[in-house]
Amino acid sequence: MSDARAQILDRIRGGLGRKAGDPTNPAIDRIQTHGKNLIPDRGKLPQDQQVALFIREAERVAATTAKIPHFDNVPTAVGDYLRRHNLPAEVKIAPTERLTALAWQAITVAGGRGEASDGVSVSLAFGGVAETGTLVMASSPESPNTLNFLPMDHIVVISAADIVGDYETVWDRFRERARRAGTEVMPRTVNLITGPSRTADIEQTLQLGAHGPQRLHIVIVDEPPA
Repeated sequence: MSDARAQILDRIRGGLGRKAGDPTNPAIDRIQTHGKNLIPDRGKLPQDQQVALFIREAERVAATTAKIPHFDNVPTAVGDYLRRHNLPAEVKIAPTERLTALAWQAITVAGGRGEASDGVSVSLAFGGVAETGTLVMASSPESPNTLNFLPMDHIVVISAADIVGDYETVWDRFRERARRAGTEVMPRTVNLITGPSRTADIEQTLQLGAHGPQRLHIVIVDEPPA
């Protein structure tokens, strides 16, 4: 390491109240012990009402939704969406066993990262926030970020049990998952998705699909996750 770089890093550590070789990490400490902010009353509803609010808020920002009783019904729900929009029976799915193990039948599926040539992607959400109808997507090898942004149609599967009232509860769940895994590492990226991509930069005319999917479809599974 050059002397100039070492000096810069020393100044950064000093600004953070750390010393070279200090095993503690204030950034991680702040994440793990962060106190809750104010939670709106709309985020304190019973769980069934949180799901209903999530659906209303998601549809208010141009997403579409469907409810299914069991996770095994996901291919049927995806097929219904494809037929409704006259789309080819081809999807790119997140490379997680929960999706790859399903019986996709007449739908051609491929797993992996999203590509610009993919028409429809299918992902699993970490959670949902009822107060704004927002999906919470956590990046991982089994949940590539590219599936959230490159295809023009994005289908997201979420368990009703993973829909919570407010953002603070979602971050608590991230911390709890890290503790159960015996690690302090949080997801490299967390994407908060509220409705399909949109912009009104040009003459204040709303356009969907400007920076990502033109359509967002949310499949809510009543069956608790395994």
